[in-house]
Amino acid sequence: MFVCASTECFSGMPHQDVFQTLADLEFTSVEVAVHESGGILRPSDVLANLSHSIDLLRGTHRLALTAMSVAIEAEKAAYYEQFEACCQLAKAVKIVTIVVPAAELGTPFNEEIERLRELVRIASLEGALVALKTQIGCMTEDPTTAVVLCDNVRGLGLALDPSHYICGPHQGRSFDKVIPYTLHVHLRDTTKNKLQVRIGQGEVDYTRIINGLRKENYNRALSVHVAPMEGVDHHGELRKLRLLLDSSL
Repeated sequence: MFVCASTECFSGMPHQDVFQTLADLEFTSVEVAVHESGGILRPSDVLANLSHSIDLLRGTHRLALTAMSVAIEAEKAAYYEQFEACCQLAKAVKIVTIVVPAAELGTPFNEEIERLRELVRIASLEGALVALKTQIGCMTEDPTTAVVLCDNVRGLGLALDPSHYICGPHQGRSFDKVIPYTLHVHLRDTTKNKLQVRIGQGEVDYTRIINGLRKENYNRALSVHVAPMEGVDHHGELRKLRLLLDSSL
C-alpha cells in the first residue's frame, strides 16, 4: 500500500499548479480527476484531443499516476465514446484503476448492471480495471448492494470511501464485506453528522481499515481526498493525513 492524493483536493486550480502543490506537500503519487465539471481534464476534451490530454498528464512534476476518476455527463453512445477515450488515456499514461460513480438511487438494477458490464468490457480492452465509488445517494451507499453489483459484473471492483458509510444512512453498520472487492480507497476524516471534518476530529479508524485491506493483500493506493474547509489550513490538513497514513503503513 502507498499514499497518494486526488487532484479533486484542488478543484478549479490549473493542473500544473495542482501537481506542483502536491509535490511541494511531499506526495509522490496522484489520482487524476477527469470530470466534465471540476476535473483537471474533461472527458469530452479527452475524446476530442487524446494526444493533448496524454501530453498534459505526462507533465506531473514526477508524481506517479496511480488512478483516474472519471465523471461523464454525456448520455447514451456519447457516454461510452468518452469513457473509451478515457481508458485509452489511462493506458497511455500507465494508469490501471479507473474510478466511476455508481448510478443514483432509484435506477433500475438491471439497467445499472448493463452499464457496468459495458464499462468493464471497454476498460478491459485497454488493460484497465473499473472501481465503483461507494457514495451516499447512489446504489453503493448500502454495502450489501455494492457487493451484489460486483457479484453480478465480473471484473468490477469498488473504490471504498468509508466516510459515506460512517456518515450515510447505513452508519453504524459494518462495511467489512466490501473490503475484498476494493481496488481503490478515498480517505478523509468524518463524523456521523458531517462528511468531512478536520483530521483527528472524526471517527475514521484508519488503522482498522488498513489492517482489513492488508488481510486481503491490498497493494494499491490510499488516496487523500480532502476538500478545502473555511477557516482551515487546507495544505496543513493534507500534510497531516499523509503523515498519519504513512505512519500506519
